[in-house]
Amino acid sequence: MARLGVIAAVRDAIASRRISAEEVVRHAFELIERLDGPINAVVALRADEALAEAQALDRAGGAGGVLAGVPVLVKDLEDVAGMRTTMGSALFADAPAAKVDGLVPSRLRAAGGIVVGKTNLPEFASEGFTSNLLFGTTRNPWAPDWSPGGSSGGSAAAVAAREAAIGLGSDTGGSIREPGAFCNLIGFKPTYGRISRYGLIAFASSLDQIGPLARTVEDAALAYDAMGGYDPMDATSIDRPRILASFVTAAARSRIRR
Repeated sequence: MARLGVIAAVRDAIASRRISAEEVVRHAFELIERLDGPINAVVALRADEALAEAQALDRAGGAGGVLAGVPVLVKDLEDVAGMRTTMGSALFADAPAAKVDGLVPSRLRAAGGIVVGKTNLPEFASEGFTSNLLFGTTRNPWAPDWSPGGSSGGSAAAVAAREAAIGLGSDTGGSIREPGAFCNLIGFKPTYGRISRYGLIAFASSLDQIGPLARTVEDAALAYDAMGGYDPMDATSIDRPRILASFVTAAARSRIRR
């Protein structure tokens, strides 16, 4: 059966032992090292921890969740255990490392995703382009003189450059949708309450939502389903079934068969 997305290809290759999770993660770091210099999308790496998680997955025989072995990048507005959250501001350049994951990175890791690093954003996610005094300007990998948009421009630029399969963004008034469009990606703002914001530094609490940036609809849907669901730690969270991935995948594959 035809496969539509990166996630399914990576997960199946690891499960069938055609490639190891460690090789996938090392390749992601190699791409970041080789490609990210002029793009400036990735601002921090999680190398030792990511490789350890990949090796553990390999020792388990490659069996894991829907995102098993898939590299993920997180916008530097959300907590990842062991990493600082700067919000793109020099004021927080020396912030202490987070002690626990925000809920969305936690759920992606529970589904087998491997967080490899954090991505750039405008200071406090407050602009429609991606530049700040702490990390500098992120450029569009399709056209380096152009912006990847904002405020999730770092995640969008990195995914467009194939440095990771999934990038996490947050959207108040277009901060996933605009960089998704600028970088030729799938990026959407989920319905308010569908995704927990526990561990996200809010810009406008009544509007903010976390969402995925991906290269295919199937990848975005799988990531969305993995990160969604009710969370009692977020008072705005709603308890509804997660059905997007199965619906999108079935519909798309039905079209392929025809």
